[in-house]
Amino acid sequence: MSNIVDPSKGFMPYPNASVENAKVGPLSLLSFAVKDLFDVAGYPTSAGQPLWLAQSGIKTTTAPVVTSLLNAGAKFSGKTVTDELAFSINGRNAHFGDPINGADPNRICGGSSSGSAAVVSHGLVDFALGTDTGGSIRVPASHCGLWGIRPTHGRVSLIATHDLAPSLDTCGWLAKNPNIFLQVGDVLLGQDTSPLSGTLRVLEPVDVWGLLDQDVMLSLTPTRNNLHRALGTPEFFSLALESFDSMLMCFRQLQGYEAWQVNGEFIRNQNPPLGPGIKERFEWSSKVTLDQYHQALKFRELFRNHVDQALKHNGIVLLPTMPDIAPLRSAPESTLEDYRNKALSMLCIAGIAGLPQVNLPLANRLGSPLGLSLIGPRGSDRSLVALAISLSQV
Repeated sequence: MSNIVDPSKGFMPYPNASVENAKVGPLSLLSFAVKDLFDVAGYPTSAGQPLWLAQSGIKTTTAPVVTSLLNAGAKFSGKTVTDELAFSINGRNAHFGDPINGADPNRICGGSSSGSAAVVSHGLVDFALGTDTGGSIRVPASHCGLWGIRPTHGRVSLIATHDLAPSLDTCGWLAKNPNIFLQVGDVLLGQDTSPLSGTLRVLEPVDVWGLLDQDVMLSLTPTRNNLHRALGTPEFFSLALESFDSMLMCFRQLQGYEAWQVNGEFIRNQNPPLGPGIKERFEWSSKVTLDQYHQALKFRELFRNHVDQALKHNGIVLLPTMPDIAPLRSAPESTLEDYRNKALSMLCIAGIAGLPQVNLPLANRLGSPLGLSLIGPRGSDRSLVALAISLSQV
């Protein structure tokens, strides 16, 4: 394990415990960190919440996804700070501190896989595990200039991992080096059930691109044009079903209802201290009704059919990962909440659809990273990663 335990660099300050890894394997000589939602034998699991940590105890089993990496030869370097109960994309934790963005220390990391992004962006490990429910891999990947993936829902195991909203939660990873990002995918993804095949079709959602401010659009244009030359002339279409407001409400009701089912008893019975934004989100979630949840499930089914029909077996969506570069660390909570709501209009697309999305760290604005993304058909994760990596050379 790393001796660097300063949470500002992303690691949780846990005492060192031995975690064995295979001496030979496809990930030999690589080091990795694990978001503190995944159980690792010899360590507690805090989920970013101090009372949860106090009641965790030392785990005696390790999450299967972590075991897969250890068996592939990767060396465990420690557990990383997560936004509290994973219910944020800001990268702030009122209890354990805010990890520092290694690409731009004046700006937030993004979360909730904030510590995982920090340790990778600072070069302390080769890659890190995280989770993504509403953007918790994609946001810090864009903000910190990293490769990151939200896989097809259910593609990578979340056994022995603290849930947020199970029908939206996914296990992903972050890396600075594209070849390492690809190597991890070879270990964790297995064979695609629906690989990209035939003549590739590039789809650009005009409504999603229309959410960007003009200066952000201009910053992305050179990279976007390079990708057009590599991928071919895009087909333009409208991605939103009904409206972005309808999609965002569907996502919020799905996430909120399930988050309260997972965490509500703990919050109601034990009244844990909850940080700014987290408290308000759980209060809102507690009021989502079963009827609203069922209506959101129906909307999700319609939206999934809508996107599946657009993509078929050979379509990929090219879109901005985030509406802008990371906000400044000095930004007040109200500014971050406004930014979060704007970002979720983009981020909820892959979440509701259950599709894989890869952040490509190929652009920047004002000297800070700004990601572009590819969304692929469900089950195309491995071929989507390979395609994304090939584009790092354009």
